[in-house]
Amino acid sequence: MPVRLLHVGPVIIDVVMEVDGVPEPGGGSFASSSRALPGGGFNVVSAAARAGCEVEYAGAHGTGPNGDLVRAALRDEGVQVAHPPRPAADTGFCVVMVDPSAERTFVTHLGAEMDLPLSDLNGLRPRSGEFVYTVGYSLLPGERAEDLVTWIGGLAPDVRLVLDPAPVVGMIPHATLDRVLPRVDVLSLSAAEAATLTGTSDRTEAATVLSERIDGVVVLRAGAEGCLVAEPGSTPVHVPGFEVEAVDTNGAGDAHVGVFVAALATGEEAVPAARRANAAAALAVTRRGPATSPDTEEVDAFLADRDR
Repeated sequence: MPVRLLHVGPVIIDVVMEVDGVPEPGGGSFASSSRALPGGGFNVVSAAARAGCEVEYAGAHGTGPNGDLVRAALRDEGVQVAHPPRPAADTGFCVVMVDPSAERTFVTHLGAEMDLPLSDLNGLRPRSGEFVYTVGYSLLPGERAEDLVTWIGGLAPDVRLVLDPAPVVGMIPHATLDRVLPRVDVLSLSAAEAATLTGTSDRTEAATVLSERIDGVVVLRAGAEGCLVAEPGSTPVHVPGFEVEAVDTNGAGDAHVGVFVAALATGEEAVPAARRANAAAALAVTRRGPATSPDTEEVDAFLADRDR
């Protein structure tokens, strides 16, 4: 049977606006464009699906226009939805301001996607060798975080847990991380998030420290420089990135983790999987929008061109 990715993180709507600059406190700015698109966890879902992985969205979603937009987008990617909509709330949204340097600034309003009780999680049946993905937003303090951590603790040992701690990593209680990290098989995070977790800005040192806290592979993403891959008992390996002209970095990290997991699902080792993920992220930043990860053929063509 194909190896599935079961995504239990939140999918929200991204309201993406291109601005001349992020306004100062008390100031204002005009956007040259504005689009409402599925984002958040959808970026990982679509990246993995386009890379050929079977994906099921097992997170929560709301009743309302945002929830409708999320479900339609998931259908278009061929992704199954595990749970019915929550009846009392709509899916949340994130305002994303993209400046001329392609840097992103976020303001998020959470909604129904955060309402995933233990009873729903217990209805999921990840199979041996499959991946379960979650994100730091789902581990923020609250009843639902406790439900998720409890469920994670009961996963079968041969189910592989993927965690992206996200920019909110500093807000996740240490007690929660102490319970979750030892169960993680794939930890994918930015250099800034790694520094928050470890207290060091030295990327090699941070990757090494984190690889000692989990029983699996650490992927420390470093933007255009590529990433570091650290596995238990070995020195972190730098996997170089690819030089491209970036127009929008929104969703690049999500494209990276989605394609990395999809490559692992096909039997790739961590380092070649990371090279494919670097290629996918490089292609993603040349396109505007959050869910811009390429498909398998595009990544293959990109790598073949770079290998000439």
